[in-house]
Amino acid sequence: MKNVPLVELAKTIRSKNAGIDHITFDIIFKDRDVYEYIKQKNLITKELIAQIYNMPPEKIVLFVYFDPAKAIKFTIRRSKPSGSP
Repeated sequence: MKNVPLVELAKTIRSKNAGIDHITFDIIFKDRDVYEYIKQKNLITKELIAQIYNMPPEKIVLFVYFDPAKAIKFTIRRSKPSGSP
């Protein structure tokens, strides 16, 4: 597979508050075959997400491939609680 922007492969890329000190992300793919390829080749990892967000991997408290939704879900610990100055 050639390099393709994630936005072209995903149906949805979103983030949501997950309490006052966490934020969760979902990458939901359009196509089952693309999702399975990315999963099998380990192309998106906890370490890659940490590198992209310039944070230690330990701040990613959850990283999971969620097969029923063709999705990657991950949750990061915020540096500051939501709503703090």
